[in-house]
Amino acid sequence: MSDIILHHYPQSPVSEKVRVVFGLKDLDWRSVTIPRLPPKPDLMPMTGGYRLTPVMQIGADVYCDSHSIIREIERLNPEPTLFPGGAAGMAWGVGRWTDGPLFTSVIALVFGDAGDNLPDDFREDRGPLYFGAGYDIAQMTRDLPATLAQIRAQLQWMDDRLETRDFMLGAEPGLPDALCYYLVWFIRGRYSKGPEFLSQFRRLVPWEECVKAIGHGRPADMDSKEALAVAKAATPETPETGDDDPTGLKPGDEVTVEPIGIGLPNAVTGRIVRISAQEIAIARADEQVGDVVVHFPRVGYWVTRGGDGR
Repeated sequence: MSDIILHHYPQSPVSEKVRVVFGLKDLDWRSVTIPRLPPKPDLMPMTGGYRLTPVMQIGADVYCDSHSIIREIERLNPEPTLFPGGAAGMAWGVGRWTDGPLFTSVIALVFGDAGDNLPDDFREDRGPLYFGAGYDIAQMTRDLPATLAQIRAQLQWMDDRLETRDFMLGAEPGLPDALCYYLVWFIRGRYSKGPEFLSQFRRLVPWEECVKAIGHGRPADMDSKEALAVAKAATPETPETGDDDPTGLKPGDEVTVEPIGIGLPNAVTGRIVRISAQEIAIARADEQVGDVVVHFPRVGYWVTRGGDGR
């Protein structure tokens, strides 16, 4: 198997979730640092336009969205499991909460707290991405107490969960720990009163330290040009498979895949190679990387026939 290559940057909260999964699995992996803001000239040739962070590459197979990345890591490295006690279905459901409403509230907290101190280029890029073109950062600042109340209630759920266990699933760490930890990590590091706010959770803070101690596995730096060369020298290893998809889509169909609820262009067009209840993988080509297969989760993504998107 080719090396696992993660395209990310250190401050990315969603990348931290994946890095913790690498730590839980005790994996060797290659680290490509990408720009925080577009353009991302050494990433777009692989993804075909998907610009969110992180992206995982294994040879000429490219995995977009942390859901898709983590599913593949678990498939390739089933031990130690991310689902001690057989909690696979439940854990993915937890992810729809942590990566959805709670993530949005945490981003609103960081934006509202920074206010006018948020760098212009970052605000102009990330604001429309997460909140749409008409977002109002001044309103986010005014709403800080209400946002904190929403977040506090949800972090209390995590704290309550830890009352009789070391980790979210029990004695052993698993995927729900990564799903919860990355938001606590982000609050601590990016909210100006993060440490003070988190100190009220008497179980969550010791748990946070335990997850932090797991680490990120064993990363080794890789240049982005080298990653492009790896993709071009490789052949995608995704077999062509399909099932009785409710949309009627099947391998060979030309489609556009794009994330739901993202306020900036992220659509990718290609030919279906694999389609199932959990995944869609599409083949595309670029002169810099040759033939690649780009993988997405089904949940959270629109798939439309042809190249026009929604």
